[in-house]
Amino acid sequence: MKTILAIAGILLASFFFANCSKNEPAPTPESEASAKPPLKMSHEEHVKRGEYLVTVMGCNDCHSPKIMTDRGPEPDPTRLLSGHPSDEPLPKVTDKNMVAPGQWALFNGGLTAAVGPWGTSFAANLTPDETGLGNWTIDNFEKALREGKLKGMDNGRTLLPPMPWPNYSHLSNDDLAAIWAYLQSIPPVKNVVPAPIPPVG
Repeated sequence: MKTILAIAGILLASFFFANCSKNEPAPTPESEASAKPPLKMSHEEHVKRGEYLVTVMGCNDCHSPKIMTDRGPEPDPTRLLSGHPSDEPLPKVTDKNMVAPGQWALFNGGLTAAVGPWGTSFAANLTPDETGLGNWTIDNFEKALREGKLKGMDNGRTLLPPMPWPNYSHLSNDDLAAIWAYLQSIPPVKNVVPAPIPPVG
């Protein structure tokens, strides 16, 4: 009796395993389409994709000066992505201990400058003006975002906080190219962003 039950169990298990591979759904046009490589995007589609990525990645949060509206601060459309305004004074940090290691990191009201244990850093001008990305190549741009190198130069220092370049280092080549295409398409804004200020004391 035990032998009959064992044989029946083996037959039943074999039946289930044999049928598992037969129950795969037939390919649909949608699944076949998703397996094909994506079509080449036009330049306009590349720019639109780049605009989308710049928006969802929050680049305007730090790289665009703000104007006050009834909904609070919003990016100034005349200075989008132009970085910390060179003529904007910084508020004083009266207690340097507040920004010591393990304490606070502070932003100015426009969110274009930050102070912390690293000193004071300023959001860069990302417009195609010569004071921004105008003299960069896409290779410089990729090195800046993938390796965190200032101006995308091999000998550049590491980009300072709060720039989250380690997060962006995982962007695909296509996404980086789309962001670059978008940034090259926006109006250039002349604005020489101040150099970082080292920590005091």
